Amino acid sequence: MSKALIVIRPKKIFRLSDLKEIWNYRELLYFFSWRDLKVRYKQTVVGILWAIIQPFITMVVFSVFFGSLAKVPSDNVPYPIFVYTGLLFWQFFSDSLGDVSNSLIGNQSIITKVYFPRLILPISSVITKLVDLSIGAVILAGLMIYYHITPTVTSLAVIPVVLIITFMSAVGLGLILAATNVKYRDVRYALPFFIQLLIFVTPVIYPASIAGKYSKILALNPMMGVVQNARAVLLGTTEVNWTLIATSLIGCIVLLFVGIYVFKKVERYFADIV
Repeated sequence: MSKALIVIRPKKIFRLSDLKEIWNYRELLYFFSWRDLKVRYKQTVVGILWAIIQPFITMVVFSVFFGSLAKVPSDNVPYPIFVYTGLLFWQFFSDSLGDVSNSLIGNQSIITKVYFPRLILPISSVITKLVDLSIGAVILAGLMIYYHITPTVTSLAVIPVVLIITFMSAVGLGLILAATNVKYRDVRYALPFFIQLLIFVTPVIYPASIAGKYSKILALNPMMGVVQNARAVLLGTTEVNWTLIATSLIGCIVLLFVGIYVFKKVERYFADIV
C-alpha cells in the first residue's frame, strides 16, 4: 500500500489564517524569546544591567559632546534627560532591527530541519528587546525624579501608541532586510552603518524643530513621530502632534505590509539558500 506524501509549501501572501497559525505556535514564540534572553545575558558579569549601562553611557557621551560642547538645544529641558528619552526608543528600534534582520541566518539550523511559521523568529527578536526597553526605562524614571518632571496620567496613554509604531517599524523594515540577508550576506555587514546613518535623520540628539523646512521630509521617518511625541508626553517639551502620530502610524503600517509581502515571497526559498 502506497503512503500519502504530504508536501508543506509556504503561502505566497500573508493571510488571516497565518495569524491563527502563529497563535497556535505561541509556546514556540515564548521559547525563542526566552532562549534569546538567556543567550544574551549568559556568562556576563553584570548580566541584565547591560540594558541600563548601554543607553546610560551613550547619554553621558552625547551630553558632553552635543549638550555641553556643541550647545545643541533641548526644548527647554535638561539635555541628559532629553537625549536619553530619544535614545531609549531609538535603541529599542535599532536593536530590534538588527536582530530581526539576522534572525533567519542565526537560526538556519532550525529552519532547515523542522517546519514552523517563520514569522515567529523576527517577532520573538523584538519581544526580547521589549524586556531591555522596560529595564532601560528605570533610568528614565530616575532622571525624571531627579529633574522634577512629572507627566500627566492622560498623556501617558500615548506611550502604547508610540511603542506599537516602533514595534511595527522594526518588524516591517527588518523583514525586508531579513529576506534580503538570506540571499545576500552583505546585508549583515552593511546594516550597522545603515543604522548609524538613520540616527541622524531621527531627532534623537537634536529637537525636531531644528530641522526647519526639512521637518516635513523627516516626518516620513516613522521614528521621528515616536521620538518627538515620546518627549512631548514624558517631558512636556511640546504638545502632542497627532498629525505626526497619524503619519508615522500610516507609514509603519505600509512598511509592515511591504515587509510581510517581501518575506512571504522569499520564504519558499529559505531552507534551500540559508
